[in-house]
Amino acid sequence: MTTTETIAPHGGTLVDLRLKGTEAERAVEEAGRLPRVAIGRRELSDLEMMAVGALSPLTGFMGEKDYRTVIDEMHLSNGLVWAIPVTLSVGEAEARELEGTSRAVLVAEDGPVALIDIDSIYRRDREAEAASVFRTTDLAHPGVKALHEAGDHVVAGEVSLLRLPEHRTFRQYRLTPAETRAAFADRGWRTVVGFQTRNPVHRAHEYLQKCAMEIVDGLLLHPLVGATKDDDVPADVRMRCYEILFEHYYPRDRAMMSVFPAAMRYAGPKEAIWHAICRKNYGCTHFIVGRDHAGVGTYYGTYDAQRIFDDVDLDELGITPLFFEHSFFCKRCDAMASPKTCPHGDEDRVVLSGTKVREMLRAGKRPPKEFSRPEVAEILIEAMAERTR
Repeated sequence: MTTTETIAPHGGTLVDLRLKGTEAERAVEEAGRLPRVAIGRRELSDLEMMAVGALSPLTGFMGEKDYRTVIDEMHLSNGLVWAIPVTLSVGEAEARELEGTSRAVLVAEDGPVALIDIDSIYRRDREAEAASVFRTTDLAHPGVKALHEAGDHVVAGEVSLLRLPEHRTFRQYRLTPAETRAAFADRGWRTVVGFQTRNPVHRAHEYLQKCAMEIVDGLLLHPLVGATKDDDVPADVRMRCYEILFEHYYPRDRAMMSVFPAAMRYAGPKEAIWHAICRKNYGCTHFIVGRDHAGVGTYYGTYDAQRIFDDVDLDELGITPLFFEHSFFCKRCDAMASPKTCPHGDEDRVVLSGTKVREMLRAGKRPPKEFSRPEVAEILIEAMAERTR
């Protein structure tokens, strides 16, 4: 680690799998002669993150040994903490066609994106993977559903990226781990707290972030913009909300925003660990874990995503988790608070369910200013109106 770095990447080295110059040109030419493997949207997100180092130390899609140790022990086979398998799925017929093949080209909807040196092909253990990662085998869980829609077999091997996916959105915010680390160094930040979100930032989230900012040099707001559930707020709407908050309510020299290209797993506790590791690779020294992190429905307890860190050696994890309880505005305290700091009852607390907020927004009504900044509410009301036209 250099003197300008906040924290070493997971495993010690920031991976970069992007081919450049003549090497890239030769690989593109070779790709035209290789067997093709289709790659879906979720796996394309994993590939992009792997290529730029967000999933360091991974240099390819997991082999069976790593797959098993991650499921069974929450570690890679080399002993490094890891919470979620990163795999490339294929169907039965495609697996047979690839038998004996040492190299293939990964093809997205818009063409070839990477080469894979095939190390092995093995059968996925869906039941064990679902039970370990999602703590349920219920097909109503979106992560379990996606797992069952994936192919029965897994192709393992190191990858070499021909090109990054072509993104037309949020281009100024698509910073690689090397770029966020450089930005932190330029700002003189030695300690940085990361905040994961797939939702608009309301007053409670803002409160958590600003509490954390009191003990670190800077904040990285890192919204996830990969695949989410259909009923989640679209990324473009969320980004408008984040931008207006940053314009009016955050100190410009203490906070910055970059997008996180991952797809949501909705894996609750395991995803909290995974998100922390990824933010470590982006250069964050601290990571906020709030209530029901990466949760969905009633599959996880309110603070299960915090309790799982008790099962991990934090020195081995290498990033400091910050745990917060549910926060709210208390009318009697006349301030944002949490159960740790507020002695008053529910009748004094401004707490709204997601369902209630959506109902208000659909009706064109602003939630109370103690719950959501008026500027954010206006963006969400307008977006709701557009969706119903």
